Amino acid sequence: MSVIINTNSAATNAAMNLSNNNAALQKSLGRLSSGSKIVNPSDDAGGLAVSMRMTAAIRRTDAANTNLSNAVSFLQTQDGALKTAGKILDRMSELKTLSTDVTKNAGDIVNYDKEFTALQTQLGQLTTAKFNNKDLFTTATQDATVSVKTTEDGAQGANMTLSALSNSVSTITSTNSTSLSILTVQNLIDATTAVAASRAQNGAEASNFGFASDMLSANKTNLEAANSRIVDVDVAQESTAMARNNILVQASAAMLAQANQSSQVAMKLLQS
Repeated sequence: MSVIINTNSAATNAAMNLSNNNAALQKSLGRLSSGSKIVNPSDDAGGLAVSMRMTAAIRRTDAANTNLSNAVSFLQTQDGALKTAGKILDRMSELKTLSTDVTKNAGDIVNYDKEFTALQTQLGQLTTAKFNNKDLFTTATQDATVSVKTTEDGAQGANMTLSALSNSVSTITSTNSTSLSILTVQNLIDATTAVAASRAQNGAEASNFGFASDMLSANKTNLEAANSRIVDVDVAQESTAMARNNILVQASAAMLAQANQSSQVAMKLLQS
């Protein structure tokens, strides 16, 4: 091989290898320090785009699950009001039956009517109950059902019923029904049946929302796992690569120093 001074190919190659190995080392350090395989968009442009879409889907899934949980809370509050309405109707039915006792005098009937009137007022107040300033039960100016989205993309949903409690107990709360003597046992049975049907509807919808929430949770888990495979660094693998790159950097630096000294051979020849 010729001995030359102007061009040192060995040093050039050693410098190039040192630069490449140092860049690989810096990349390994960046990945290990951040915990992500994609430190810069150039590391995996396509993977970064997919990861961003998945991250957005995960956020939407969390939000949809929160909405479902709030809907379940709404239904639970509604059911609490319906349960109370059922208890009131049970007591009214009891009072109605007691008022027909032939051994009761007029004063006893008046006392039963007082309790009935108080219960009637309480039942009427239940029909206007609210949750977070939203009506628990349907009104004349409000739809009987609202749609709750059950998927993160909003493509699917399930209806939530605003029970018409005021209609169910209208006969009982009517201003015409001011005493037990006006109401019939059948009126109370019909009201109780309507409230029971509303509770059944409420329970069915709460169950449906629970299954939808489970599905959203499963989707989120799988999305996070898929996203992790794209962006999360394998620490064991990357630490091995870092050790290799570190050795290569040191070896390249040593060889560059050695290559830079090769031109001194020409000086020795000239000195001879």
